[in-house]
Amino acid sequence: MEIQTPDWVKHAVFYQIFPDRFARAKQPHKKLLKSMRWEDWDATPTLQGYKGGDLWGVMEKLDYIQDLGVNAIYFTPIFQSASNHRYHTHDYYQVDPMLGGNEAFRDLLEAAHARDIKIVLDGVFNHSSRGFFFFHDVLENGSNSPWVDWFRIHDFPLHPYTGEFPAGYEGWAGNRALPVFNHDNPEVREYIMEIAEYWIKFGADGWRLDVPFEVTTPGFWQEFRDRVKAINPEAYIVGEVWGDSREWLDGTQFDGVMNYLFAGPTIAFAAGDRVVLDQVQNRDYQPYPPMFAGEYARKMQDLIELYPWEIQLTQLNLLASHDTARLMTIAGGDRASIELSTLLLMTFPGAPSIYYGDEVGLPGAIDPDSRRGFPLESNWDYEIYECHRQLVKVRHAHPVLRTGDYKVIYAEGTTYAFSRTLGDQSVIVAVNVGTVPAKLSIDWSTNLKLVYGKAGLHRHDNKLEIELSERSGCIAI
Repeated sequence: MEIQTPDWVKHAVFYQIFPDRFARAKQPHKKLLKSMRWEDWDATPTLQGYKGGDLWGVMEKLDYIQDLGVNAIYFTPIFQSASNHRYHTHDYYQVDPMLGGNEAFRDLLEAAHARDIKIVLDGVFNHSSRGFFFFHDVLENGSNSPWVDWFRIHDFPLHPYTGEFPAGYEGWAGNRALPVFNHDNPEVREYIMEIAEYWIKFGADGWRLDVPFEVTTPGFWQEFRDRVKAINPEAYIVGEVWGDSREWLDGTQFDGVMNYLFAGPTIAFAAGDRVVLDQVQNRDYQPYPPMFAGEYARKMQDLIELYPWEIQLTQLNLLASHDTARLMTIAGGDRASIELSTLLLMTFPGAPSIYYGDEVGLPGAIDPDSRRGFPLESNWDYEIYECHRQLVKVRHAHPVLRTGDYKVIYAEGTTYAFSRTLGDQSVIVAVNVGTVPAKLSIDWSTNLKLVYGKAGLHRHDNKLEIELSERSGCIAI
């Protein structure tokens, strides 16, 4: 079977936005909440507090997003919910009124698409919430509810709020706020398929699927793909799977996954012993212990070989997300760790994803702290911002960095280099994560010029010598 994935994703740079925390609209709009006292924007986030970001605010920042070089946005959930992160869905057909409702989302789609920026939504289809109407009916009417078989219910009465009694139903990860759907029920299956179709018809460019590995009903994700792609063959379907994802990346289900198998080793290599362990332990990815170039090379080579090439090019590569601490905090505030990691991110096969605020050095410990308000410009780290902006620009300027093959050409000690080749064009990316200057020599027969970073390039016969200062990297074409 020939695997087909959306071509635009291979050329995309994603920006992940947590809507409550990115931007509050400055322009007046018709709002349900006119005098709401939001949590202070710059205060430490709380589990239940709202800061009042909305989709109009995102629209007002599209100039900034476009100038960064981003051409795709992945939103964490935007549907009506009683939580600031909105993974507790109340109504899958309504954009949360705090975000501006369906009207604001339609306006945002039009404005983004006019700039050739794609929009991918977060689909929370494993579980709903206690406030979801169908589940609420079960709470009101017990076994008489027509929706009983929509959920995994064990015993009546149900106890959705009182922890001293068994819940009586299955909640995701034991959380009674998140009743799990019964996906074996054909009505539930059809309901979810229709939601997926509805928002693709509305204009969304794809779905990021929350904990899709929890849905084990045979054929579910195959049908999901078929029905979404029937409406828009170029729609992007990306799953939140943290480990080996071959089970879902066979060409019949997802186009890619959130590539934590890239994130973990890359941070372990670039940040090394600077990694703050209490920010990464007991998480589902391993950016520790420190890694030398040889081991990093093996990890990347294994990762490249794990999936079909067509899938590799549509993986969603990342360094941080709403589910992890931010890179600035993980690396103990070390700017070089961020710049080296970002260089490796922007030059790896697949679509790079920037977690909002990481490009300006926003810190944040594990959630809820990693979900801070986007900082005022006076609080940006401009060196980190310029690093992101330059690297995105170089990636867009050179197709070889997007779809060229990937080959490790040097991996010793703290120094790592790889080539990417597309047709007759080749590029070398080299990094030195060590604290002393490094020199590497490789077989290379053509002249190269630097397009990013500072390095000494010297060619003698068919040998290329690259001199790197400590904690630095370069791209040469």
